[in-house]
Amino acid sequence: MASSLVFRLHDRGPELVREVLLERGWEEYNEGEREEEDWNLYWRGSSFQTSQYHNLLPWQRLNHHPKTVGITRKDCLARNLRRMKATFGSALYDFSPTTFILPNDYTCFLAEYNRLRLARGTSVYWIVKPVDLSRGRGIFIFEDIKDLVYDCSVVIQRYISSSLLISGYKFDLRIYVCVKSFHPLTVYIHQEGLVRFATEKFNLSSLHNLYAHLTNTSINKFGPFYNTEKGRVGQGCKWTMSKFRHFLHSQQINELLLWQRINNIVTLTLIAIATSVPSCPNCVELFGFDILIDAKFKPWLLEVNYSPALTLDCQADISVKKKLVSDVIDMMNYTSTDSLRDRAYRKHRSDVTNHDNTETEAERQCSGETDVSSLIPDTQESEEAFTRPAASWKLPNIYSTKTFRITAEKTTGNGQHIPPVKVGDFIRTFPFNRATLKASQHELDIRTVLQEIQSLTGQLVSGKGDKMKSRREETADMDADDDFDSLLWGPKDPPLISQCFKST
Repeated sequence: MASSLVFRLHDRGPELVREVLLERGWEEYNEGEREEEDWNLYWRGSSFQTSQYHNLLPWQRLNHHPKTVGITRKDCLARNLRRMKATFGSALYDFSPTTFILPNDYTCFLAEYNRLRLARGTSVYWIVKPVDLSRGRGIFIFEDIKDLVYDCSVVIQRYISSSLLISGYKFDLRIYVCVKSFHPLTVYIHQEGLVRFATEKFNLSSLHNLYAHLTNTSINKFGPFYNTEKGRVGQGCKWTMSKFRHFLHSQQINELLLWQRINNIVTLTLIAIATSVPSCPNCVELFGFDILIDAKFKPWLLEVNYSPALTLDCQADISVKKKLVSDVIDMMNYTSTDSLRDRAYRKHRSDVTNHDNTETEAERQCSGETDVSSLIPDTQESEEAFTRPAASWKLPNIYSTKTFRITAEKTTGNGQHIPPVKVGDFIRTFPFNRATLKASQHELDIRTVLQEIQSLTGQLVSGKGDKMKSRREETADMDADDDFDSLLWGPKDPPLISQCFKST
């Protein structure tokens, strides 16, 4: 009988991951009862060591890709977006506020500060954030440079003082992004997310009031007005994305265009580091993208969160995060039991006992076993790729099973692998057409990707995506047509791209 799947949590958390996995029939790793490598999933909030990537066995998954600090640390994100903007222009890379890294950029910041102070008739505000802190710690806002005081490396950004407000309260969006692979780049965005509110009304005359200017739950849940009714916002400080969609319906805007611009921010940010992240197919990563929308409905990237919080502080968290974690687990392609790990350990113990490693080709075919080196698809042969140790166990291929809880995968006529359109409530947002699929297969062709993003966004700007088929018709088309297609992430019922722009 095959073994149950085994999960391993670092420092006993997060509790929500434990709860979801236990409900799905997994067992928790016990160091005293199991061998060191007898686990399927290792989940931790902090980064893994390089050796842990090198030593991964075919049945094992990690919840972080290596070397993603290029977008999850504030100074690294600023440098990478600055580099992409300088290389490819500001037509697309215009979604990050003007940013300086202090102390290195202090002279440049001072020049910009003085230029704006002399040129503009209105006030200019700046926000300061420590580069390596989270949950709103150490953040402050100022107008006069005499109030700029810092004792560590910080980023300083133009403060978006014209943010969109709901009942007078500032908010941002927490968008959950799952990167299935960086080689080839494969990105999913969850249909549900969180809208995080400040708990006091926005007021530029009180820059020191963090409850009015920051949306971090870790700060606002201790605010004096957290439990009071706050107009349309209600009690607490969070909405689900579904409730935000309902709000958008009343705003008379091009909703598809707004969602696509947020989608673009996610893709363009990930592209900034995609070529530098080593290939490690046994990893899946959940990022939290924080997006602010200004009064003109332009989305701005605030930051990218490594290991976004999975604590349950309110009903909105419960509604969103439990399904989110379950869908991330489904992204890892596991079946309900793991005969692979079980057979590997039974065979290993038998080999140790019998001192006989001989095996006929017929035996291998009967057991469905294959060489370790062929187990993981889509692995680029490069110096950057992480490889497993040279131990020559013969292991069954975990990818041979057909009982995944995901939309069926396809292959193009020339053998290119097409990732599922949906995994639970995750929508595949990249690649989104045949051109981006081709551009991401080997060495990422960034210029082609940017051209395709501009083309898709341009069609939405022109309003060509207004007429759509019903969801039932779209689903029938997708089932009947083996051609490559994608859904437009964001709306309650995401339309197929091909149906948005089909001529009528």
